[in-house]
Amino acid sequence: MKNKDIRHSLITLITEQKESYYRLAYSYVKNEQDALDVVQESIQKALLSLDKIQDINSMKSWFYKIIVHTSLDLLRKRKKTILTDNQQLSALQNGKADHYTDLDLRKALDELPHKYKIIIILRYFEDFKMEEIAEVLDVNVNTIKTRLYKAHKMLRLKME
Repeated sequence: MKNKDIRHSLITLITEQKESYYRLAYSYVKNEQDALDVVQESIQKALLSLDKIQDINSMKSWFYKIIVHTSLDLLRKRKKTILTDNQQLSALQNGKADHYTDLDLRKALDELPHKYKIIIILRYFEDFKMEEIAEVLDVNVNTIKTRLYKAHKMLRLKME
């Protein structure tokens, strides 16, 4: 397949799935603007890495993987940021927070360890198959099944 065709397929995929990509990024960064930045940076990374796509059928999971890694990169950078000025601190406090309708579930999900949380998000919010989740996270399908079972158990305990 030509690079031009791959590029067109990627653009089509991104356009059709933009809300899903935003939701996934938001689930990591917890901020509307940061999530938009993650998606934008991920698109840029994907366009620059088109030659690395070996199978056009795995493009969806390939791009999800880019979103996950870009989100994690942002979170790592955030941890390194040191506020040096009260003015910076007050600017951050005045930020706009996003709101969810199901706060109990969101809170319980946020309290899950990352390796369980991402599986719940991809499986139930993004409707991924187990094999697709395994591909995005680079782990065995049986590991995904085990983690999903444990995540259900932890969520059930937290929701009670």
